[in-house]
Amino acid sequence: MNYPIVGLFVLVLGAVLIIIALWLASGGAMHKKYDLYLAVEDESVAGLNLNAPVKYSGVDVGKVQEIRLDPSDPKRVNLIFAIEHGTPIKEDTEAVLKTQGLTGIAYVELSGGAADAPLLRAAPGSEYPVIRTKPSLSARLENVLTSVLAKLDSTSANINAILSDENRAALTSALADIAAVAHTIAARKDTIDAGMASAARTFANTAGATAKLGPVIDRIGRSAEAVEKMGNEVARAGAGAGKTAVSIGADIKRFTAETLPELERLLGELSVLTASLRRLSEQTERDPRGLLFGRKPVQEGPGEPAAGKP
Repeated sequence: MNYPIVGLFVLVLGAVLIIIALWLASGGAMHKKYDLYLAVEDESVAGLNLNAPVKYSGVDVGKVQEIRLDPSDPKRVNLIFAIEHGTPIKEDTEAVLKTQGLTGIAYVELSGGAADAPLLRAAPGSEYPVIRTKPSLSARLENVLTSVLAKLDSTSANINAILSDENRAALTSALADIAAVAHTIAARKDTIDAGMASAARTFANTAGATAKLGPVIDRIGRSAEAVEKMGNEVARAGAGAGKTAVSIGADIKRFTAETLPELERLLGELSVLTASLRRLSEQTERDPRGLLFGRKPVQEGPGEPAAGKP
């Protein structure tokens, strides 16, 4: 009997049985087709192991196939996901690290993906389609706690600055001054009370004077209104006087233009009449008979022609 051949047969049969068992345990997963996607995490992936499940809205759709540092930036971690073919990975799908229960086992949860969003494709020059990531709950809590601690440190530093030796000394001096002022006020309580009573009486007198001042102000207002009315009447009278002066001026101009020439002619005629009357009077005095017999013709002088002759 050839024992090496028998041993080899047993080993091969055992390997086949193991493979079949694994295939049955995985539900025939070896026949499934997977698509590879890349996700870049900016936070620590502690607790995430190879073959960790990848879930989409809580449903297992793949696994983490590779975990490696980004060669260009060691703070970033590149995750390669093997996701079942046909899973609707959209352009707005996001990946986030989560922990499962109290065990702390990390896995990847996919979310988002609107119905009308296009499927995620690899960009030109990129080997894998890149799924967007967002900070995990632990990362967000860590950021919040870091911010709170920073603010607490700043507040503590401000409190320490306020409670410095110089400020404490100044506060002690201020409290001592306040105590001295309080003692002084207590010692002069009676004087302060009397002053407050006097101030109250002054306020009361001021209020009474103010009440009496109201009618006076009303009378002053009425007097001002009367003065205003009188001013308006004076203004109207001045306007009437101006109109009268203008009318008188027009009459004077008309008198000068029309009456004065007639008056001058009348005065001229009166002057001529007066001269004639004076000559008549003088002639009558010299020869009163002339009024009855008329005036005798004047005798012609030597060499003068007779009246009416050529």
